[in-house]
Amino acid sequence: MKSQISLAFQKCKKENRPALLTYTVAGDNTKKKSLEILKSISEHVDILEIGMPFNAPTADGSQIQNSSYRALKNGIKLKDVFQIVKNYKKSKNAKPCILMGYYQMVYRYGERKFVKKCKQVGVNGLIIVDLPFPDNKEFSKLCKKNSITFVQLLSPTTSRERMKKIIASSHDMIYYISMLSTTGGKLKVSPKIILKNYNKIKRINKTKNLAIGFGITKKTIASLKKADGLVVGSALCKAIGQAIKKRQNPVTNLNKMVKGLKNKVL
Repeated sequence: MKSQISLAFQKCKKENRPALLTYTVAGDNTKKKSLEILKSISEHVDILEIGMPFNAPTADGSQIQNSSYRALKNGIKLKDVFQIVKNYKKSKNAKPCILMGYYQMVYRYGERKFVKKCKQVGVNGLIIVDLPFPDNKEFSKLCKKNSITFVQLLSPTTSRERMKKIIASSHDMIYYISMLSTTGGKLKVSPKIILKNYNKIKRINKTKNLAIGFGITKKTIASLKKADGLVVGSALCKAIGQAIKKRQNPVTNLNKMVKGLKNKVL
């Protein structure tokens, strides 16, 4: 039986377009608003990445860090993240959800307990940014046993030999980090080079769904639409921050923004 993530990619391929994946931090800027944002953008999104706010997000740039800090300042804990996902999954247009975060949070909660809780609330996938292959082998198996997609990461510096091993051990989706930077950095590599690297990965295994992330904005998304999936995160976190600063409604602003992104890849 195919996973919800796999089915989402399949649907997009039939429509001859990439899957649109968005990233927002759970609880930014409040638990209520965060849930409203997820429900609102679902209209245009294929897969939702939901960040678990963490006080030392080393892989993230300033926009996602600020998003995390806003959530933490408002007292958002891991139990609240699970509650947001659970409530979101009850909504009418709920899409597959991937929780994204750092291993320390999983370790403190307990691996088995964490994965079991993810399954209970309806999490479809996990990205643990600081748990690389092969250290993630056992955790990946645990996820698979619980019907949760563990998303492996590849970068421009991943050797071909290592790439083959990671792809072979991957589940329904692989995340390709387009450039060596923290999230939200300006795209330092041309879309042409990113797609060239992307195609090298696809030639190893054409069946695995491969999403590109890092540096993707409204300006660059259309030039990368040959990919299986495209992830936009920092731009959305920035928009939430700007809406709060200007005393605007982040729900309305993000819906409009994500609709614009979707139109760029149709």
